[in-house]
Amino acid sequence: MNGLKVVGVNKTENENRVLNDVHFSQQPFERLAIAGATGSGKTSLLRIIAGLLQPDSGAVFFNEERVLGPLERLIPGHPKIAYLSQHFELRHHYHVAEVLDMANLLTETEARNIYSICHIDHLLNRWTHQLSGGERQRIALARLLVTAPKLLLLDEPYSNLDTQHKTLLKEVLQTVGEELQLSCILVSHDQMDTLPWAHKILVLQDGRLVQEAAPQTIYIHPVNEYVASLFGKYNSVTPELLKLFPTLKNSKFIRPEQIHIANSGVEAIVVHSSFMGSHYGLTLTIGTQQLTAYHPHPLPHNCEVFITINPISA
Repeated sequence: MNGLKVVGVNKTENENRVLNDVHFSQQPFERLAIAGATGSGKTSLLRIIAGLLQPDSGAVFFNEERVLGPLERLIPGHPKIAYLSQHFELRHHYHVAEVLDMANLLTETEARNIYSICHIDHLLNRWTHQLSGGERQRIALARLLVTAPKLLLLDEPYSNLDTQHKTLLKEVLQTVGEELQLSCILVSHDQMDTLPWAHKILVLQDGRLVQEAAPQTIYIHPVNEYVASLFGKYNSVTPELLKLFPTLKNSKFIRPEQIHIANSGVEAIVVHSSFMGSHYGLTLTIGTQQLTAYHPHPLPHNCEVFITINPISA
């Protein structure tokens, strides 16, 4: 099968099991995100896929060829798999054009297209030590792309960027996947990096793959509380809540935006109202249960309201 296939990968580091029997596949040109808490094994998995870390057992196949680990290759890494680390290292005291030329396997026209996509045309004559963090990140990305990879691995690419550079890099990565027809895997802690971008999300918990699904399914129907917490605020559907809202019988969790202030419904008390920018976050109580909801306007402390809850199907 063309594409990526990870089969039964296990890894132990410092006597800790960081990956436990991980299986999944990725279709060509698919955008896949890997989510999980710190220490869940995301970076270790990405480095094994890249051929930069040796698994204890299991295997990775890319386009039906097994990816060799660093104990099996003189120079670690697969020639068609590019790995962008969190640190985006560039050689010091070189012009940007020199750094890119040393890696380039494309024609001049193809390389110039990469530079345009990455918004670095104006930086080619700069010294590498004169660049901002966002500029260094996009140049490090371009340096990988001019090697003509077929799979791009991105390890927390937004973690060190301010909002402006993060927005620009998101636009770049969207264009890269579409124009260059690359398969991409992205690791991130932020749900807003993964939900709008990914075709499929994998969730790791303590080294195990606990859910693999489309972003809508992951968000609306997380398999457990851990997965629910990774993708924003949530409320658990308790037996008490289910008695009041029988339509929630197929839901384990509800998101704040599913709760609506209405003219009729179930009575609730507003405990707190917090400004969140585009909306207000409400803390409500119904009997002994506390709920988080969103509302366009602030509501007074201890005021009584009626709420409805709409189940969402993914």
